Amino acid sequence: MDSILQAITTDGAIRAAAATTRDLCEQARKIHAMSPTACAALGRVLSGAAIMSLDLKNPSMSITVQFEGGGPIGRITAVADGSANVKGRVTNPHADLPLNARGKLDVGGVVGRDGFLSVVREIGLKEPFVGQVRLVSGEIAEDLTMYFVRSEQIPTAMALGVLIDTDMSVRAAGGYMIQLLPGASEEDAAAMEKAAANFGAVTEALDAKMGPRDIIKKLLAGRETEFFEEVPTRFFCDCSRERTRRAIASVDKKTLGEMIEKDHGAEVVCRFCGNKYQFNEDELRSINS
Repeated sequence: MDSILQAITTDGAIRAAAATTRDLCEQARKIHAMSPTACAALGRVLSGAAIMSLDLKNPSMSITVQFEGGGPIGRITAVADGSANVKGRVTNPHADLPLNARGKLDVGGVVGRDGFLSVVREIGLKEPFVGQVRLVSGEIAEDLTMYFVRSEQIPTAMALGVLIDTDMSVRAAGGYMIQLLPGASEEDAAAMEKAAANFGAVTEALDAKMGPRDIIKKLLAGRETEFFEEVPTRFFCDCSRERTRRAIASVDKKTLGEMIEKDHGAEVVCRFCGNKYQFNEDELRSINS
């Protein structure tokens, strides 16, 4: 089962979080019928959003992570709530490119580098907190790392990975984030950088069945650590017929009238999960009244 775990060194210097998200990413692949490279890109963003959701204090809060890099995949969006439910989509799920120079899926190429990463936190305030930075590489984890450094001034190292099997299914997925906390020393910063540099490829760790606790133990080896409760995470869309009805009600009267007179009904498809909601003429007339 997919899960996320958070830990902090007992001296209060370093925080680490790790996630396994294979099932979550595989469900996203099936829903959107994605190419391997598109799946790797969205899977990394889903995994990053899942890890970042640990900062949310209650289920009604949410965090939206969005990449727009000008690449063939178009916009990538992932939304996570305070219960670690995650959903996501891409503009072009079939976008694909040849393997890069290292023989890996070209995530950076399919995402693009000419654009922005945006993070929107809905935390119960009148206005959401919005942060935005220019993309560095399109490789997702590197850009999220730079987001924390530039937008939130938190020294961070993040690694995210999605391993695609020979049958095009997701074989392993997940990642980690490690951050310096206020009051950390230069020695702590050096230790964090060394831990991330020496960890190795995160996909190899995930493929070796390392769980979140194993990953954190390796990252914080030699430091006394306090672990928090492990939290399950899953792909879950909160769309519903009532939400869809409210969305239709927000359409202008002229367009709604055309839906009634010309189309004699409406079908609304959720872009996150593919659920379809049908509304007949009578239902549309009641919405329009």
